Amino acid sequence: MRVIFNEEMKAVADDLDRMAQDVRKAIKGAGEALLKSDVEAAQAVIDGDIEIDALELSIIDQCVRLLAKQTPVATDLRVVVSTLRLAATFERMGDLARHIAEAGRRSYPTSPLPEEAKPLFEQMQAFLNETADRLVTMLQDRDAKTAEQIIANDDTLDELHSKTFQLALSDEWTGTRQQLIDVVLLGRFLERLGDHSVSAARRVVYIVSGFDPSKEPSRDEDGAVE
Repeated sequence: MRVIFNEEMKAVADDLDRMAQDVRKAIKGAGEALLKSDVEAAQAVIDGDIEIDALELSIIDQCVRLLAKQTPVATDLRVVVSTLRLAATFERMGDLARHIAEAGRRSYPTSPLPEEAKPLFEQMQAFLNETADRLVTMLQDRDAKTAEQIIANDDTLDELHSKTFQLALSDEWTGTRQQLIDVVLLGRFLERLGDHSVSAARRVVYIVSGFDPSKEPSRDEDGAVE
């Protein structure tokens, strides 16, 4: 029975790894769509969200069968339940990337961002691109140190996000009303991607050590706004 459980759990872990890789691709593609008005990149992200959703459903189905058939206990149960939460988190991240890509596609061939906002959003996107790489490494290696880096760096993105509001309220604003809405919404989407990354990192630390590294309640609890 133990051999069967390990084999089935390995299949679930492989799907979760693929999900993390797809989310990384979606985050980077959404950045291309947003910052370079790349409509092909935008469409690829939108189309790719279907695969992310399908992987989440596959993981849920496999985990439910594991819980029903194998009755895991202690560490095994912690891994299965945390895997379900990770899959849900990655699915939300895929949705957020799709929202960003849709904004880029909607405004094509112009940008949803005014020129004065682009440097700030480039910083936010660069941060998320690096975080997305770390998410993949963290999942593949079950690397708690990489997870702790993601958690520790979260304040950087929060500070950049706060600057989007400062920009939108400043006297130097030259964008349209639609761009004002886009700056606020897109900034929020990018900030939420960071929050979900932290939530995923906390889950990995919990899987590896059994310790919850949260210093405050997670902002990715069920029912939270994406």
